Amino acid sequence: MPAQTPILRPAERAFVETARRAVLTTIGRDGTPRPVPICFVLDPSRPNLFTPLDEKPKTVGDVRALARVRDITADPRVSVFVDRWDEDWTRLAWVRLGGSADLLEPDQPAHAGAIAALRAKYEQYRTQHLEALPVITVRIERVTAWGRLEP
Repeated sequence: MPAQTPILRPAERAFVETARRAVLTTIGRDGTPRPVPICFVLDPSRPNLFTPLDEKPKTVGDVRALARVRDITADPRVSVFVDRWDEDWTRLAWVRLGGSADLLEPDQPAHAGAIAALRAKYEQYRTQHLEALPVITVRIERVTAWGRLEP
């Protein structure tokens, strides 16, 4: 049986892994796209992306009441957009990840690994109490890329 082609090619994975932020777009109940900037990490062993529901100030008290969580619960289809802007337009590039999202709860096995990876990438998370909060998991199903992805 031939080897399966990875969803993320090595250059796409490297581009996404080194990015510090992305934009997660969910679908509102009225069908309107709802983009929000996120911090994230890629799962090293699966085509998954993790983004925390962290302790940054929110408009709601319970992170499960956030619009993006309500959207995912109603319709798990999401898009994650990672881009590089540069005044030198030969360096412009982006990767769009399409897939389905779900909440990874604190009692699920992959949760601790996701938190550890997020803390390794973002120093700000080292003092936040993320163990008690869910993490959004995006199962990457489609990848579209444009531009020169190499640094």
